Amino acid sequence: MRDDLILEDTTLRDGEQTPGVALSAEKKVKIFNALVDAGVRWIEPGIPTMGGEEVKALKEMLERRDEVTLIGWNRGVRSDVQKTIDLGFRAVHIGLPTSDNHLKNSVRRDRAWLLATAQDMVKMAKDQGCFVSISAEDIGRTEIEFLKEYAVAVAEAGADRLRLSDTIGILSPSQYAERVRAITGVCDIDLQAHCHNDFGLAVANTLAAIEAGVRYFHVTVNGIGERAGMADLAQVVMSLLQWYDVDLGIDTGRLTALSRLVSQACGFPSSPWQPIVGPNVFAHESGIHTTGMLRDTSTFEPFPPDRVGGERKLLVGKHSGRGVIAHALGEDGAGLEADVLDDLLREVRAEAIATGGTVPAHRLREMAGKARAAQR
Repeated sequence: MRDDLILEDTTLRDGEQTPGVALSAEKKVKIFNALVDAGVRWIEPGIPTMGGEEVKALKEMLERRDEVTLIGWNRGVRSDVQKTIDLGFRAVHIGLPTSDNHLKNSVRRDRAWLLATAQDMVKMAKDQGCFVSISAEDIGRTEIEFLKEYAVAVAEAGADRLRLSDTIGILSPSQYAERVRAITGVCDIDLQAHCHNDFGLAVANTLAAIEAGVRYFHVTVNGIGERAGMADLAQVVMSLLQWYDVDLGIDTGRLTALSRLVSQACGFPSSPWQPIVGPNVFAHESGIHTTGMLRDTSTFEPFPPDRVGGERKLLVGKHSGRGVIAHALGEDGAGLEADVLDDLLREVRAEAIATGGTVPAHRLREMAGKARAAQR
């Protein structure tokens, strides 16, 4: 079991870069406070150089900087970093690409420029007493030998952490782990996983990176972020508890509420089957499942819903059986004969198909009332 892992949330930086999302200062601060109250102790809250409303929110968040480490994100520009430090950040992140693709097409520079700039900016921030994190962006298309050279260079300059950004999410878990091990073989700088979800592997890659030796890792609430998003906070937290016996100090009972808060703020509802926190995660409809659940709730749930602030629901619909119908009706179903229950079940299935969903409780009671009257 590892006790050195550090979860860093970037919902308010990379997460807010989700296309179509623009959070007001009020919403950002509300999410920030919810994260801190849930036990998150490292947060990347935004980009100081944006100014205006962004700085207003960041100033308010900085009032809690004795409770949480706040990482100010910056482009690889000296003036950006200085502005972040002047604003009151004690930790800064410097974003720089390492792949030839990004060097050529994004910043239009070469490797020599990158190495010199990275070392210069690290030293600048370290001279002012900051914790310094720096990126190797687009590691999926960065030659491993150059990635090692870059890691050694920023470590020698005094960087506290190297962020390994799979910027377009193209690595498999084994490929991500390979890059982590390559770097740990040449220097002892702390590493951070930053995994995008373009192939649905952000959580798996994060776990693989942890197994390979990273200390820090990025997550966002609901996995929001650019394109297909990032590693989801709830999924990584619960995975670490389930398989690695690692407790990060997160109040898991707040995970569902946190998910809903971010969904509402962003204007994008969570998928019903969003792992851990989705509304369908603890909902059961099929006859076999509900029968098992009525006998033992562990039959079809990996953990009880209250562990993550969720709610168990036994629903009546096309796939239901007599048992869950009787359970849902309670006293209203008392005395219904077996053949009447059979008729009611057929009606329930027909209505579910017609409406394309489940049968709500009030409608089920109406149908049971008619069945009882017919029975007489």
